[in-house]
Amino acid sequence: MSVKAVLHSEWMKIRTLRSLLIALLGGLVATTAISALVSATEDGKQSDFDPVFSSFFGLAFGQIAAVSFGVLAVAHEYTGGGIRVWLAAVPRRGLYYGCKLTVVGLCALAVGLVTGFASLLVSQALLGDKGVGLNAPGALRAAVGCGIYLALLTVLASGVAAVLRSSVGTLAVVVPIVTFLSPVFGATSATRFLPDQAGQQVLHTAPEGPLGAWTGLGVLALYAAAAMFCGRLAVERRDA
Repeated sequence: MSVKAVLHSEWMKIRTLRSLLIALLGGLVATTAISALVSATEDGKQSDFDPVFSSFFGLAFGQIAAVSFGVLAVAHEYTGGGIRVWLAAVPRRGLYYGCKLTVVGLCALAVGLVTGFASLLVSQALLGDKGVGLNAPGALRAAVGCGIYLALLTVLASGVAAVLRSSVGTLAVVVPIVTFLSPVFGATSATRFLPDQAGQQVLHTAPEGPLGAWTGLGVLALYAAAAMFCGRLAVERRDA
């Protein structure tokens, strides 16, 4: 099969599998709705209040949906031996894997960008006098960065799923890393380099700690690249 045909087949899987669509769009709904709810009740009186970062409060929940989408997009192939059928149709495993992660990543990026702008614009409107516009320092960067952040998390989860070949096992590994470790250990020099803490620096008007907005996303990109590489090795070298 050609690259175009494989890309199209992967896109059709996402369009036709309800679980993937729910996970993909669930992040948009969860992030925007929860961010709006928090902004509607926010008084903005704290001395360190950051109106831009507050617009993405719901991302703590939306990122779980992004991880779930990335995991399901890969791990469901191994349920019932479906991977054997696809590898028979696409014998070049690198092509199959690369096209899958390309489509998964682009879908996550597209929905992530909508999520970023929707969360920012709706939340700022609900903040009233405390709200800012897209021309405020860091606002446009945060909206775009939200999309990139969610796409990188999705690809990272897909890479881990290719190694573990289990939805439950991958979620048990990835979700705690991106949601629980930072709150448990607090803001230390070590936790600043965790995937979520590093990537979310782009959401702050003034990034905190040793990483800047784009360097933080760069650290997350390295995590995603490492997961993709390990996933590629697993797909290439292990039996289907």
